[in-house]
Amino acid sequence: MKLLRAMREPLKYVQGKGALLKFKDEMGYMGKRWLFVCSKSGYKACHDQLEESFGDADDYRRYEVFGGISSKGEIAKMKAIVEEDNIDAVVAVGGGSAVDTAKATAYYTGKHVVIIPTVAATDAPCTGLSVIYNDDGSFDKYLFYPTNPDAVMVDSQVIANAPVRFLVAGMGDALGTYFEGRASIRTESPSLEGTGITRAGMALAKLCYQTLRDYGTQALAACEKHVVTPALDAIIEANVYLSGVGADNVNCAAAHSFYNGLTSLGGHSVPHGNCVAFGTLVQLTLEGATEEEFLDVQEFCLEVGLPVTLKELGVTTDDEIRTIAKNACVPGETIHNLAGDVTPDELYAAIVATDAIGRTVLGLDDEEEE
Repeated sequence: MKLLRAMREPLKYVQGKGALLKFKDEMGYMGKRWLFVCSKSGYKACHDQLEESFGDADDYRRYEVFGGISSKGEIAKMKAIVEEDNIDAVVAVGGGSAVDTAKATAYYTGKHVVIIPTVAATDAPCTGLSVIYNDDGSFDKYLFYPTNPDAVMVDSQVIANAPVRFLVAGMGDALGTYFEGRASIRTESPSLEGTGITRAGMALAKLCYQTLRDYGTQALAACEKHVVTPALDAIIEANVYLSGVGADNVNCAAAHSFYNGLTSLGGHSVPHGNCVAFGTLVQLTLEGATEEEFLDVQEFCLEVGLPVTLKELGVTTDDEIRTIAKNACVPGETIHNLAGDVTPDELYAAIVATDAIGRTVLGLDDEEEE
């Protein structure tokens, strides 16, 4: 029996310049006692506007700057606060780790959860899962939730004020959404949430890529000047909502497996989205995509500053490439969603070929020959 097709998304998504000033108006139905789980930068960027949104309301607000990673100890600490302070809703304010900590805290205590991302670097805010770490920083597990967040609120000015490299990384993460989803539906693979893939999920994934192509460079210019324009708003929506809800309801494929293989090298510092962008090019090579399609995606990467060579990812030796290929193809990796499956040798060949095309475009081989 085939899997039932299903769609999941946040119950509410709010975005725009000055959105935080409407926090109480938009989220007040959840209760009157709030725990804000903040990163240091998130607290600085959002506290004053959040407080202004409450005006004269007598709601209880507690702001906690958390320890930096979504660890079991940090989650236990936040759970205790929820119970002691009789909290109604948990609010994440920050990047991926604050988001994952707040989601887990709300899940374990049965409370509402609101996500306020302060960067548009990944699609984590809208998804129904968290990455949980042990207290020593080592990976523990992926925690899957029965529902997605109650609400996501994105203040476009907060995103515009953040370093532009986060927006670029978010575009890289979003870049894989359509191509990985397309590969997954071809093989009738399950979605990330374990259901059949819907046309609605694929439509969002495709719109995600179209939005990146239409508005990426304009959004980059706006973010560099810390101003909000329609183009920047479009890219924020693509990075956070279209990519997040799209990926949740389709699946990953070779692009994310490439990233996982790359992290197996250790000492990795390149942003997740940058790696996924190059992994998307590798996937197109694996699939035998037309030159027109491959060059269109590569051109986008060049326009917004995403990597097109291994050198930009810090990968410099043949042994490293073979290690990436081997670990990206282990059982359970999403690369196996590709039609015909993929062996480490096939992936190795695709990585090398993709890098060669990028090196030619950047003129790196010419420099070495001189």
